[in-house]
Amino acid sequence: MFKPRGTYTTGAYWSTECPTAISSKMPYFAKLLLLIFCLVLLVESRKHRRRRWTSQLEVQRASHIYMKNRDVTKTWKGKTEQLLRVDDHDFTMRPAFGGPAIPVGVDVQVESLDSISEVDMDFTMTLYLRHYWKDERLSFPSTTNKSMTFDGRLVKKIWVPDVFFVHSKRSFIHDTTTDNIMLRVFPDGHVLYSMRITVTAMCNMDFSRFPLDSQTCSLELESYAYTDEDLMLYWKNGNESLKTDEKISLSQFLIQKFHTTSRLAFYSSTGWYNRLYINFTLRRHIFFFLLQTYFPATLMVMLSWVSFWIDRRAVPARVSLGITTVLTMSTIITGVNASMPRVSYIKAVDIYLWVSFVFVFLSVLEYAAVNYLTTVQERKERKLRDKFPCMCGIPHSKTMMLDGNYSESDANSLAGYTRNQMVPEEEKQEKMVVHLAMSNESNSSRKRGLKGHVGLRIIQNTHAIDKYSRLIFPGTFIFFNLIYWSVFS
Repeated sequence: MFKPRGTYTTGAYWSTECPTAISSKMPYFAKLLLLIFCLVLLVESRKHRRRRWTSQLEVQRASHIYMKNRDVTKTWKGKTEQLLRVDDHDFTMRPAFGGPAIPVGVDVQVESLDSISEVDMDFTMTLYLRHYWKDERLSFPSTTNKSMTFDGRLVKKIWVPDVFFVHSKRSFIHDTTTDNIMLRVFPDGHVLYSMRITVTAMCNMDFSRFPLDSQTCSLELESYAYTDEDLMLYWKNGNESLKTDEKISLSQFLIQKFHTTSRLAFYSSTGWYNRLYINFTLRRHIFFFLLQTYFPATLMVMLSWVSFWIDRRAVPARVSLGITTVLTMSTIITGVNASMPRVSYIKAVDIYLWVSFVFVFLSVLEYAAVNYLTTVQERKERKLRDKFPCMCGIPHSKTMMLDGNYSESDANSLAGYTRNQMVPEEEKQEKMVVHLAMSNESNSSRKRGLKGHVGLRIIQNTHAIDKYSRLIFPGTFIFFNLIYWSVFS
């Protein structure tokens, strides 16, 4: 028998050839088997060639799709740490250690101004804080000068600035759904480090003009460990380094402006540090306090003036009105002070409320004085009445001593009156005796007499203090309002 001979072609595939000369001495059955074996071998070699060609085509298609979707400049065969040579350097030291101070640029984008608390004297702000510096230890080769972007896991392996918020009470980095930290490294070693932070910081507020005040608050940034000899902190683009969202708004304040400043801060034990300031000015909306404080206080003062037109003998009505207004003013003052810090100076709202309280309290004292003087006057009249009895000798007449106590039936039956002096001249101002005469006049004359009597009754029942108070109290309160709003507005 002959073994099949194989040749290795340039396409790296096997091809078989059947022997051209078969010995005539070989039996016929053996020749048939050899022919079948050659045919089978030829068919299998063709299947193998077709299968390999198909697999090469699929690999070429997959590689073509992959080349379209991936960014070649950011895809590397090795590990990122090996590319940045993180393990080859000591990142516990700052860049250029022992040399000049490393400049670190900062810019901030304010996302929201969440709240302003007058009681705690602080504010809460959410912002994007970004740092820019150069660390040649992180440089890597690149033909297209494209950057690499990482999350917060790489931050723990390299050097980053130790910036903190001065006078902050609480602060945290957002971690939903992952830590909101971004690190971008450029081929020449420049680094961008960005964080999303919410911070609550102290704000020294001056409430001497509250609620007609404006407050200026500052958020201060500073390196904790590195002095100005090791780290130079600066605003990257000057005043353009601070960006704000146009939709930022507060319920009680109008945000007037944001601006940036910088200066050196000195600590006696550690030295000088660069400090950056984010300053913003807030002006308070007055309309809320007009409705909740000023308008109710003004109404209470005006309500206390109603007692000046009530009869001075209506003791329950005037006393209850005065006590109600006093208690209401006390409630308003307590409610305003409950939402304010316990400062040791007088606020503008305190001036208005306490002056209003004094007006209400003086109206109560005014009635106390009127009631006391009325009691003294009635006591004197009673003594004079006992000393000088009424002499009524005129026929068809009725003599009546008017001290404010008489009935409507007496007034309806009167047509006219005459006035006689029944007391000595030196007691003229203390006693008045009015003689009311009855006559047979017409109905028209009776009506005219009734009108004159009603006017006399109003004059005699109104004490002089009440008359003066009706003018003095409103006039003084209006004058106070003119001065108050001209000074504080």
